[in-house]
Amino acid sequence: MTVTIEAAKLEALIAEIFDRAGCVRGEAERIAMRLLRANLTGHDSHGVIRTPRYVDWLDRGLFHAGRKIHIDFETDALAIVDGQYGFGQTIGEQAVRFGLTKAAKGGAAVVALNNSGHLGRIGDWAEMAAGEGFVSIHFVNARGSVLVAPFGGTDARISTAPFCVGVPRAGEDPVILDFATSVVAEGKVLVAAKGGKPLPEGALIDRDGTLSTDPAVLYGAAGPDAPPDERGDRGAIRAMGEHKGSGLALICELLGGSLTGNRATGQEGDRFANGMLSIYLSLAVFDRGGGFADDVARYIDYVKAANPVDPEAPVMVPGDPERNTMAERLANGVPLTEDAWAGIVGAAQRVGLNDNEIGAIAAPIA
Repeated sequence: MTVTIEAAKLEALIAEIFDRAGCVRGEAERIAMRLLRANLTGHDSHGVIRTPRYVDWLDRGLFHAGRKIHIDFETDALAIVDGQYGFGQTIGEQAVRFGLTKAAKGGAAVVALNNSGHLGRIGDWAEMAAGEGFVSIHFVNARGSVLVAPFGGTDARISTAPFCVGVPRAGEDPVILDFATSVVAEGKVLVAAKGGKPLPEGALIDRDGTLSTDPAVLYGAAGPDAPPDERGDRGAIRAMGEHKGSGLALICELLGGSLTGNRATGQEGDRFANGMLSIYLSLAVFDRGGGFADDVARYIDYVKAANPVDPEAPVMVPGDPERNTMAERLANGVPLTEDAWAGIVGAAQRVGLNDNEIGAIAAPIA
C-alpha cells in the first residue's frame, strides 16, 4: 500500500519538522528541498524516507544544525575543507559553491571535503555545477558505513561509495551520471524494508555466500533504523558490475575517503561522515573553439537514435529517467509506502507536531 502526498505539501512538512528539530528556517527548507528532490527524481532511497534517521542523528549529536565549512588548506585551484558534521544539504552546497568560485577564476578546481553529514543525492551537486556551466566529477565515501562486500568476498568492507559526473548541455538539462558503486544504495534496502520497491535478484549476499533480496540479511534483527556495521554477524550489499564495480568502489574510498582526510571506512568506532573529492572544469575556459555544445548534442542524438531492444522503451541517457519521474510526480504527487509515511509522521510527532498540524500541512491525496 502507498500513500501519495502533493510535492509542495510534503516539502512543507519536512521543512517544519527540521525547523522544530532545531534548524534555522533557511536550513530546514534547504534540507526539505533536497530530500524532496531525490523523491521527485525517483531516488526515494535518498529522499524524505531519511527524515526520521536525520532527526535521530541530530538529537544524538551526530549531525549539527547551522554548521559552515572550515577551510583547512587553500590555493588558487585547490581546497581541503572540513564539514564539521553539519547537515550535508548545507555543507555540500557550501563546498560546491566554494569550488565553483575557484574554477570560475582559474578554469579548474579541486575541493576535498571531509567530515560532512549525509550529502544526500550526489546528483544535486553535479546539477548545481552544470547549471553554471561547469563539468564536475565527484568521488564519495561514507566513513563509518561498512555495507558492501568486495568482489569475491562475503564480508562488508566498503561503503556504497557513490560516483557522479555532470556535463552541461546548451539549452537542455545536463547529463547527470550518479550511482552508488554497490548493486543498490543502502537507502534502497531501507525502502524495501519499509514495504517499498523490492530489491533486484542477488543484491545482497549473506555471510555464507548465499545471494538474497531479503533486507534482514543487511539489517538483521536490529531493523532498518539501526544500520549495520562490520562487527555485526550480518550480510552485505554486493558491489555492482562484479570486479569492475568493486574496483571503482575501492577508488571512491581511496579518493573520497583517504585523500580528502575523511579516511576510508572500516576503522572500529568510526563516526559516520561523507567525504567527497570534487573536480570542477569551466566550459568558459575549456571550450576554446566553441564546439563543445554542438558536439555533445550531436553525440547524444546519435546514441539515442540506436535501435531500442523494446520499441516502447526508447534509448535514454543519464538524467532522462529522473526528468520523466519528476514530471510525473509533480503532476500526481509523491508516492510513499505506508511504513515510510508512518516514519515521517513519527518524526513530526517527536519534534512536537500534533496530528491536526500534520494533517493541515500535508494530508495525503490517497
